[in-house]
Amino acid sequence: MAIELYNADFRELGDLEERFGDFIIVTDPPFNIGYHYKSYGDSLDCAEYIEMVTKLMIGRKSVIVHYPERLYELAMAADTMPRRVVSWVYNSNTPRQHRDIAFFNVEPDFSQVRQPYKNPNDKRIKERVARGRTGARLYDWWNVNQVKNTSEEKTAHPCQMPLEVMKRVIGILPDGATILDPFMGSGTTGAAVAELNGAGANRSFIGIEIDKEYYEIAKKRVENVTKTQ
Repeated sequence: MAIELYNADFRELGDLEERFGDFIIVTDPPFNIGYHYKSYGDSLDCAEYIEMVTKLMIGRKSVIVHYPERLYELAMAADTMPRRVVSWVYNSNTPRQHRDIAFFNVEPDFSQVRQPYKNPNDKRIKERVARGRTGARLYDWWNVNQVKNTSEEKTAHPCQMPLEVMKRVIGILPDGATILDPFMGSGTTGAAVAELNGAGANRSFIGIEIDKEYYEIAKKRVENVTKTQ
């Protein structure tokens, strides 16, 4: 297991395959809706934004977290349809209450992540628990709260992904894979990889973040998880 972090614009790192070999892109890209990032203007021309993201997707294994309508747009522009789509739902004070997580050119295995049985008192469930089963396979509908200002995991990043969401995403991808996040942000993807590795998985992580402050936040988060393993 290796972890590599870069404070850079991924577009300036050259050919990613030549540099890093085989990888799966897992990212929650900027939404291009005017968020106030420090080193990135989140209001590109629509065509420029779509080109930037689809260049990452075309011909590659990738997992993209986005609002549904934008995901459809990106899929059509990249001329590739997702193998699977997960809906991540949350309760918030905004009109949008969910995002989709689309798996392109890679097949997730939902049996690799277990969730608590919904009917633990059911006779059949009791029998499964007695045989050592720890829960049901993961479903494609995830109800996970957003990271809010009062959340314990909150950092200075304005649009932080919940660790639980990224742990589920990474957990249903092939073990042994290299995960690359070109929009690393606060480092949630890297922290998820490191935490799962501490539980016995064996994935590598490459994180790229353009903003120096966010890069330092991500670096510290990933290092802190790794130290506790």
